[in-house]
Amino acid sequence: MNLKFKNKRISGILTVLPENEVMFDDEIDNYNFSKAQSMKLKLVMGYDKRRVVKEGTTSSDLCIYGMNYLFDNSLLKKEDIDALLLVTQSPDYFIPPTSHIIHGKLGLKQDMVSMDINQGCSGYIVGLNQAFMLLDQDSIKKVVLLNADVLSLKVSKRDRNSCPIIGDGAAITIVENDTSEKAIYSSVKVEGKGAEALIIPAGGFRTPSTKETAVLQEDQSGNLRALDHLKMKGDDVFNFVQREVPTMIQEVLQKSGYNKDDIDCYMFHQPNRFMLKKLADKIGVPHQKMPNNIVENFGNASGVSIPTAISFNLGDKLLKDSFLVCMAGFGTGLNWASLVMRLEHLKFCEIINYK
Repeated sequence: MNLKFKNKRISGILTVLPENEVMFDDEIDNYNFSKAQSMKLKLVMGYDKRRVVKEGTTSSDLCIYGMNYLFDNSLLKKEDIDALLLVTQSPDYFIPPTSHIIHGKLGLKQDMVSMDINQGCSGYIVGLNQAFMLLDQDSIKKVVLLNADVLSLKVSKRDRNSCPIIGDGAAITIVENDTSEKAIYSSVKVEGKGAEALIIPAGGFRTPSTKETAVLQEDQSGNLRALDHLKMKGDDVFNFVQREVPTMIQEVLQKSGYNKDDIDCYMFHQPNRFMLKKLADKIGVPHQKMPNNIVENFGNASGVSIPTAISFNLGDKLLKDSFLVCMAGFGTGLNWASLVMRLEHLKFCEIINYK
């Protein structure tokens, strides 16, 4: 599905990452593989260090910390927020929505929209689309888009397929109306038949967690995980991305009227270095235009990886300069989404540590 928006802009991006850092080398002994095999994988995939929360820290904790940072530094006013969107697959509770928890702890006004959106790897694009739609309402002038996930708590430390990838984090993006006539182009697609390629089999109402679902089982590749843990079919996800994403990028660029060389930066979801290099090659863009350095520095915090890539690779440049950016997210769902827009003259674009 193709979408188009006008008179909308991103005015600020804040990424909040846990201070706690875990090194890939320190976890090698957890896996049923030789050290040489693991070190080869590290080199190819770009594994090194990742940020993970300490036990007891939730998605709302990261978001509230970041929001208070913005309030305390006069970068955002509580009374200006007309809508609060939280995109997460690791809510604090089944009930109530975690956005309501955040709303209450921050003491925000009653007259506003507050909702959770259950999306993963493409969640940043999906959340931006929802924010743009809300801004079409006369009563909504400013939307706070929160993306947060703490999925490291749902990954087996004996699973080399997933553990080295997953990090935690949150991002706060301020989206508001703009007088500019610059258009924003987006594409969203879904293939629910591939849902089991990325799944946590137990813990929901379909298969509640029990003692049995917590038992580690070894798969054919030598990874150990329980039904309560994230299960990723890596080959299926890789093939899906290489098959579907280049076509989507070609379509959204065609709709926007730009060609691939017009784009300054391709800020994509960050699964690993290998996948992104292959994707850049297939799309036909230089590797330096598509940064692949988030997993090696912070880990992959699902949809949070896109704003993290923007904050880490562009940061202060966005306060004064202008960049035509193509964003894309792909994974859980299976879902894939892209967006072409100009990022310029942001009020803030930075990374802070959650302590």
